[in-house]
Amino acid sequence: MKIPVTVYSEITPNPSTMKFVANKYILPSGETANFTSKKETIGYSPLAEELFQLPFVDGVFIASNFVTVTKTDNVSWDFITMQLREFIRDWIAEAKEILLKSQENIEPSIPQVDMSNVNFEASEFDQKIASLLDEFVRPAVENDGGAIDYVGYKEGQVTVLMKGSCAGCPSSTATLKGGIETLLKQHIPEVKEVIALNPPM
Repeated sequence: MKIPVTVYSEITPNPSTMKFVANKYILPSGETANFTSKKETIGYSPLAEELFQLPFVDGVFIASNFVTVTKTDNVSWDFITMQLREFIRDWIAEAKEILLKSQENIEPSIPQVDMSNVNFEASEFDQKIASLLDEFVRPAVENDGGAIDYVGYKEGQVTVLMKGSCAGCPSSTATLKGGIETLLKQHIPEVKEVIALNPPM
C-alpha cells in the first residue's frame, strides 16, 4: 500500500554528497546506518543495496528522516538528483524495508578507517564528551547530512568517527577544529585536540 511521501533534495557542504529528506521518519530517532560498498549492505539494508545497483552511487548513509548519497566523481548531480529523489520516495511510499538490523555488531569495512589499533579505556570524561556532542554537535552535523560518533578519549585527545556527508568533506576539518574542538575545550579544559578516525580526503 502506498502512503503519501514527499522527498526533497538538499545540498551539503560536501560536493560529493546529496541529502534526500523525507516528510516522515524512516529509522528510529538516533539510529543511523553507514554503507561504503554494496557488500556492506547485504543482509542489513535492502534500500542501500538497491541504491548501490546504480553505477554512480559510492556511499549511502541513512538516518532518522533522510538518506545521504555519495556519488562517484564522473557524474554531475544535475543528471542524477531527480532519479535518486524519485527512487527513495517510491521506496518509502511502498513501505519497503529500509534497515533489517543494526550495524552495531559488524566491523565497518570503510577503507580509510582502521579500527584495529583503536583501543580506548573508559575515561572520566566519556559521559560529558558524549552528551556535549549529542546536544551541540549532532543536530548541526545531521542537518548537513552526516553523523558523528564518539570513539574515545586518551591523554587529552578526543577521537570521533565522521559518517555520511561529513566523511571526506573538505569543510569537515574546519568543523572538527573550529567547532567541535573549541566547544569541548571550553567545557573540558583537559581536552587538547579532537581528531577524526576518517580524515577528510
